[in-house]
Amino acid sequence: MKFFIIAAVFAIAAADSYRTAEYAPKYVAPKYESPKYEAASYGEVYYEAQPYDFGYSVKDAEYYTDYDHSERSDGKVTTGSYRVQLPDGRTQIVTYRADSYGYTADVKYEGEAKYPEYVQSKYNTYSAAAYKAPAAPVYSAPAYRAPEYRPPAYKAPAYTTPAY
Repeated sequence: MKFFIIAAVFAIAAADSYRTAEYAPKYVAPKYESPKYEAASYGEVYYEAQPYDFGYSVKDAEYYTDYDHSERSDGKVTTGSYRVQLPDGRTQIVTYRADSYGYTADVKYEGEAKYPEYVQSKYNTYSAAAYKAPAAPVYSAPAYRAPEYRPPAYKAPAYTTPAY
């Protein structure tokens, strides 16, 4: 009991020393400014041509892929070439130039086209059948009866005389 009385006295002393006005939150109304937008411009955007240089090459024996490409530009004239291994064994080489006068390409072929010689397969030879074909089946024509048409039997409608 004495403990509760001492605790109450300390609680009152601590509450008396608390300064509410000093620690109370102060509310300041927020100030909002309307956003400022630039006027939209819908004109065409033009970027000046930039010089570049690139190249790549692929040679994959497993998939019979062999080609390369290289290109260079100074911003006004674009030159380049590409090389492709064709299925017939030749190599196609294209050298091109693109400028203000248009696109000009020079196409060359290296090597000679080689096609495999045709060999008749022993598996797709078609000879006569080794078995005796069965005789064609004989069917008898079905017997049909001539259709019989009966005129429909109509009865005159029976009306009752109305009563007024």
